[in-house]
Amino acid sequence: MVKLRLKRKGRIHHPVYDIIAIDERSRRDGAFIERLGYYDPNHQPSVVKVDPDRTIYWLGVGAQPTNLVRNLLSYEGILLRKYMASKGKNQVEIEEAVKLHKEVARAKYFRRKELRVKREDAKEKAAAAAKEEAAKPAPAPAPEPEVKAESAE
Repeated sequence: MVKLRLKRKGRIHHPVYDIIAIDERSRRDGAFIERLGYYDPNHQPSVVKVDPDRTIYWLGVGAQPTNLVRNLLSYEGILLRKYMASKGKNQVEIEEAVKLHKEVARAKYFRRKELRVKREDAKEKAAAAAKEEAAKPAPAPAPEPEVKAESAE
């Protein structure tokens, strides 16, 4: 069976991946059938370039993408393009839908990134407040008023 998966390239601690069609029994970096694009996770946002026509061809003949490759194809609109083509949509409608999908996915990425930053800031503030609270000396307990016992005469 043919799989669409990643092939690691790049330097140590700086990976870059090719998206390839390969026999599933082959090694990760072994001989592949065709290179479909690349994925660079070292940029913000990650860079993904894929040839949509060849990818749709391989999906059409039964190639199975791995989970990560499926997500990358979804972000790039390849799966949407394949679905709309199977429903008989024309090329103009497909291109408009893919363009809108990419804009929504990009906006979602930046919105989530902003929320992560806010959450980290809130955690840091809470930790600083807890540290300050622990550093304060505890107030001394108030002395209890002495009750004078009246002597019975």
